[in-house]
Amino acid sequence: MIEREACGGKMNVTNKIENYPGHQSVLGIDLSSEMLASVESLGAEIDYSEVVDSDLNGEVKYVFTKSKEFAAESVIVANGLKTRKLGCEGESEFTGHGVSYCAACDGFFFKGKNVVVVGGGNTALEDSLYLSEICAEVTLVVRKNELRAEQYLVDLVNQKANINISFGSRVKKIIGKKNIHTIELEVFDESLEVPIDGVFVAIGFEPENDAFNGIKKDEYGYFYSDESCKTNIPGVFVAGDCRKKQLRQIVTAAADGACASTSAVDYLRLKHSKQVPLGQVRKTRQKTLPQQI
Repeated sequence: MIEREACGGKMNVTNKIENYPGHQSVLGIDLSSEMLASVESLGAEIDYSEVVDSDLNGEVKYVFTKSKEFAAESVIVANGLKTRKLGCEGESEFTGHGVSYCAACDGFFFKGKNVVVVGGGNTALEDSLYLSEICAEVTLVVRKNELRAEQYLVDLVNQKANINISFGSRVKKIIGKKNIHTIELEVFDESLEVPIDGVFVAIGFEPENDAFNGIKKDEYGYFYSDESCKTNIPGVFVAGDCRKKQLRQIVTAAADGACASTSAVDYLRLKHSKQVPLGQVRKTRQKTLPQQI
């Protein structure tokens, strides 16, 4: 398994997870650690590096990191998504100096201060609720005129006295010297300068699939696959948020992992022998079971 940062991806920076089966509420980093321990107990080897290129079309697939070359007969791509940026003036300049993409990682540095959270979905509201316990005041900057999050999160945010919501707004400019001191907002076509100590960006994610050449993608850059997670390249499978799908949650990513790994085993079984694929064996066995009354 090749991992660029910490195993578990966005789980590691999610404060509470409340929609994963078997857990009423669990810290993201704890769930990630449990999964990693399970993988390691089964003998998986982990290489901490970043994939920068690949050659997947031959019988042998090659994956290249900055310092190594990996060769395999089958590859599963489960590289998640990257954080979407605001694209405004001052964002890159103050990243790490007031601009953050992870409330759970950096919230403590803004204890007792005033911050902005940009976004109107689940992540933005979760970040706002988390920061409201640390910061003096949280302003939620929402581009549209309504919140797109689940209703229980909307209700919780509305109950918080130190969370304010600015609808119809977008960040035009982030201003400061060594650190941020002001942001320029566009609110219903009018410009407004707001004194602020920090900006947390939570406007969603986008695919980062360019390193995996030859896999068919949609117009937004997500991988195409069927429900068995097969791609247009034999022996190459995709799982999780990187592929085109309706719902992106940990439980659906885990299900994709099960499908992709089973498909990869079936591919190798067929390639090296005339054994019946594992999935087909299971279906055959199901047919021979006595009928339940």
